[in-house]
Amino acid sequence: FTFDRREYQGWPGDTLASALLAHGVRLVGRSFKYHRPRGILSAGVEEPNALVHIGSGARLEPNTRATVQELYQGLQASSQHCWPSLRFDIGALNNLLSPLFPAGFYYKTFMWPASFWQHYEAIIRRAAGLGTASRERDPDRYDSRNSHCEVLVIGAGPAGLSAALAAAETGQRVLLLDENPYLGGWLRKNAETVDGQAAPAWIEAIETELRSREN
Repeated sequence: FTFDRREYQGWPGDTLASALLAHGVRLVGRSFKYHRPRGILSAGVEEPNALVHIGSGARLEPNTRATVQELYQGLQASSQHCWPSLRFDIGALNNLLSPLFPAGFYYKTFMWPASFWQHYEAIIRRAAGLGTASRERDPDRYDSRNSHCEVLVIGAGPAGLSAALAAAETGQRVLLLDENPYLGGWLRKNAETVDGQAAPAWIEAIETELRSREN
């Protein structure tokens, strides 16, 4: 895979974030306002710093969290909200001017004269935002699916799994949704025991039970 045109290698199951960390890459983004250097802070969808572009051209996907982007062969990732490069970002000059940009400064400046707003707007629009959406037409087609249930469980952590199983045992149609491609949530990353079983074994057992039910 590549990050900012530099080639790296990863392992199946790696996220973009974990692979970059394994290669010693610490700088992955810039802060929104002052363009200060930012590294990877978390390990999931809550990641505020490692937002990157994935792909290119018509298949460019901005604002993708590197902590949830799974590696695949040929993945192309690039930094965003910086120019001309991540390491040398002209926008970092904002940090030197930070005393002039206190919180809420944008509510008190660029207000006069009103006739100048058309000029201010163009500059502000270029400075605002993070990633850049592709201007090309998306060539892909996307599937959709309609599902119906009596009980909808959002989150497949230990509580969600238990709730889904309890509802399924009543004979109701249950739909269990999670943002991750696996069940168990935080429990997969902790050395906990549930009902006397190690966490991985408990997750596997309850997953098997849920999959065996038609509802």
